[in-house]
Amino acid sequence: MGQSVRVVEGDGDNLKITTPGDLAWASWFTEREGGAEMGGKKGRVGLGFDVHRLAAERRLILGGIDIPYERGLAGHSDADVLTHAIIDALLGAIGAGDIGRLFPDTDVQFKDISSLVLLSQVRDLLAEKGAYIGNIDAVIMAQRPKLAPYVEPMTIALSETLGIHPEAISLKATTTEKLGFVGREEGIAAQAVAWIEV
Repeated sequence: MGQSVRVVEGDGDNLKITTPGDLAWASWFTEREGGAEMGGKKGRVGLGFDVHRLAAERRLILGGIDIPYERGLAGHSDADVLTHAIIDALLGAIGAGDIGRLFPDTDVQFKDISSLVLLSQVRDLLAEKGAYIGNIDAVIMAQRPKLAPYVEPMTIALSETLGIHPEAISLKATTTEKLGFVGREEGIAAQAVAWIEV
């Protein structure tokens, strides 16, 4: 073409907008950078863990879903171990303690309460602090029953309660290969990590 060519150093953050995905990335990046410059949003991580003993004559509630099984989880509330782990992860991310501090098992108003109600109160607390949930990653540990068929309904129930997209929640269910109290079918455990911006 008869034109001279020269190299111009680029910047990976100088994104070319070509596809809708590029636009979404640019929007997220701009909000993030703007917040940082103004002393605004910071990412924070919280970790939650909970365990409940299996007991006769109790319903098995996980992630707000009633799961048919011969036993349920013992506890003051509905003993939804998954939701409790998520609550602790969210509270940890904003430095607000744990579920026992916010919803003590000595308080009769929480007797047999749905843990989704407690989760909605935590959602409101996050909103008061200007916190936005980026994502939640959680695992349920149970030898039985098989939980894979309930992962999607649990994800939907949790996302609707928190007011976030289902893709912002990743749930897994696993056994412990018959090891420990979970493997002996004495209880069910759950662990969750939450990432928020505040």
